[in-house]
Amino acid sequence: MVAKPCFEGNCLAPTSEGELSELIAERARSGTQLRVIGGGTRVEPAGMASGHEAVSTRLISGIVDYEPGALTLVARAGTPLHQIETLLQSEGQILAFEPMDHRHLLETTGTPTVGGVVGANVCGPRRLLAGACRDHLLGVRFVDGSGRIVKNGGRVMKNVTGLDLSKLICGSFGTLGIATEVSFKTAPAPEREETLVFSEVTASEASSIFSTALATPFEVSGAAYFKSTARLRIQGFSQQIAYRRERLKELFRNYSIDVFDGEQSKQCWIDTRDVRHFAATGHPVWQILVRPTDAPDVVSALERLGGTASLDWGGGLIWYNGEASATDVRRVCGRSQARAVRGTTLGPKSFFPLENEFVLRISRSLRATFDPAGILNPDLLDR
Repeated sequence: MVAKPCFEGNCLAPTSEGELSELIAERARSGTQLRVIGGGTRVEPAGMASGHEAVSTRLISGIVDYEPGALTLVARAGTPLHQIETLLQSEGQILAFEPMDHRHLLETTGTPTVGGVVGANVCGPRRLLAGACRDHLLGVRFVDGSGRIVKNGGRVMKNVTGLDLSKLICGSFGTLGIATEVSFKTAPAPEREETLVFSEVTASEASSIFSTALATPFEVSGAAYFKSTARLRIQGFSQQIAYRRERLKELFRNYSIDVFDGEQSKQCWIDTRDVRHFAATGHPVWQILVRPTDAPDVVSALERLGGTASLDWGGGLIWYNGEASATDVRRVCGRSQARAVRGTTLGPKSFFPLENEFVLRISRSLRATFDPAGILNPDLLDR
């Protein structure tokens, strides 16, 4: 087997699933630990040990199958995300979960791949309406830590049977296996979008706005808050948007509301999706999952530690930017799932949310099954 050089030093890029399988099997026998990367954009570079040999899926690339009428797409893991989005756009379709681009936040310079999207379970503001990446994943092929090629799921919904291993691989950051091919449900692209902007509101008021709006039938596809400004997005057919906008404005008639549309609305949500408001600060950034009703209290507690917080997913996601320690962040978040997205000094115990003893035993058992030699992305794990 001959793997081609990667885009960075000490990195291999197999050109096929078979080559990758041989490479992993060889490293498993020797116990050589590996950094697993796709386009190199989803994990802060300094958070991975530079001494470990890296393997990239960027050359295992290409669209395998796309059926617009069936709303299904199959692609190899190294396929650039922009290639997939361009293809879908030509057919008036999208990835409904609106995957985030981490490059601004992490100052990474690679090219996002669809395998990286799956590995990190990446999604954006539309999660509150459409669900996460894993909810649109029909199937996956991957190479586990022993070099075994595993196929799970299918290319259409009716063929998705058996144990859903794709849900394990999605969000595992390459610690259970390296995805080589993924199958997705796609969705029709909205014809139009508008954003209702509420100024001079508190986090508590924003939370109330979100809960009220999301309880309506008006299909809010974005609900975010930062620096005293709350935003609601509506998307759909042009003839529907005006009606939904006016009903929402009537519902919140006690607030001063501006309306963004067209490119202004789209750019607003790109900035929100990519957390660009924290991109240039230099401080650690935490992703914290909470019950939306708990968001105002958690935000207040975090801000007492110093730093700034913003809300997405209708209050279900808090982005916290500050210099507080991992211990303090998790103390004020209680049982919330807190993960350090940026902040290499926080250490590996901050990369994944803390697990209770029961879940930890399951996680370790899964790793022992899929990566018995412990060679896949060990820097991200507290083994």
